[in-house]
Amino acid sequence: MENSSARNMWGDYLDKHLEDAFHEAPKAIHFCDNEKDANTCAKLVTSGIKKATTDSLIGIQNRNEKLPKIGDFTVITNWEGEAQCIVETTKVTLRPFFSIDEAYASKEGEGDKSLDYWKKVHWDYYTREFEDFNRKPSESMIVVCHEFELVFKR
Repeated sequence: MENSSARNMWGDYLDKHLEDAFHEAPKAIHFCDNEKDANTCAKLVTSGIKKATTDSLIGIQNRNEKLPKIGDFTVITNWEGEAQCIVETTKVTLRPFFSIDEAYASKEGEGDKSLDYWKKVHWDYYTREFEDFNRKPSESMIVVCHEFELVFKR
């Protein structure tokens, strides 16, 4: 793990959870593509409100990332890379964008937690993300619904 703040937080977590000592070191991430939203989302996770995030499958593939899997740990950072908390993946599903429902949108915990809000901010994000790949989002594109629980914060 390259991020010293995340490495220190993972060490603090392991001090209290020796049963997880043989897990692969988690990756450290911030949400979103801008400082304001990244910091807001990190605060939502640490407060227990945000319990899910949604990546595009195209984005994951183009960045050569692995799909999340149940049991993965992730260190959530703010925009500056300062560790805020650790989450553990509890559920991963691949779904078409059009199939997202109110219940899932609410788990993301952003804005007013409505499906309309979720669709707008995610569509805008995917539009920006896909520009790098010379693609455009579509209602049928596959998104990776990643649910998690907060397991550690300072």
